[in-house]
Amino acid sequence: MLRTRLLLPLCLSPLVLAPQAQAVEAPGVTWPEIPERADTTAGFVPPGWRLEHEARGRLDADELDDALLVLRMDDPGNVIDDVIAGRLDTNPRMLVVVLATEDGAWRRWMSDRALVPRNESSHMEDFLGGDAPGRVQIRPNRTWSVSLHSFASAGTWTMSEVGYTFRLEDDCMRLVGFDDMDIHRASGEIMTTSVNYLTGRAWTQAGHISKDEPEPKRWTRVATNERICIEDVGHGLSFQPALQPVPEAAD
Repeated sequence: MLRTRLLLPLCLSPLVLAPQAQAVEAPGVTWPEIPERADTTAGFVPPGWRLEHEARGRLDADELDDALLVLRMDDPGNVIDDVIAGRLDTNPRMLVVVLATEDGAWRRWMSDRALVPRNESSHMEDFLGGDAPGRVQIRPNRTWSVSLHSFASAGTWTMSEVGYTFRLEDDCMRLVGFDDMDIHRASGEIMTTSVNYLTGRAWTQAGHISKDEPEPKRWTRVATNERICIEDVGHGLSFQPALQPVPEAAD
């Protein structure tokens, strides 16, 4: 579940597209290859990049601690002078999962360039909220999670907190949980969505900042039981779960 904040949000497409229509022209990026193996986790950081955060914990079936790396490009040319933001850092991020091996080395299992978006809008706050350690974590149940923050100073009234939970399953980094809370800063309306991809159950819940209690949950279900892998998610602020109503609502 998402961490509780004063204003927690949902639904993304309209909220992201409006500010991004006023995007700056960020320099192009040549994405590096991540090594397949390394003696240390630092060995997976390409030249011109830095290790922003490293989470440790168990992800596969053995009893060795694995690592989830947040890498960020470190190119001064991607920090742009901007009339609105002053200095806008458009350096992109990558998520890299590396598994510990019995010989003490590490092997790359996954690298992803899309889930944590690159900021190319003067109006958008950092999508990790300046808190990578708090937002990118390995959980005790062999899953890992990312929480994205979306707030625009112009272009939309909607702000959001969106959470993803994944686990390693065969050849897939499988999406097992999706949580999304959205607030409209003008109307005060709140909409929350929570999806459990393991049970196929989901719910939505409306609320308002003026009310202490939200409306009853409206139960839905996932429209398909096909696995969703991280590459199927793509841009973390554009993904929307495919849901359908259930015959009987439950509270």
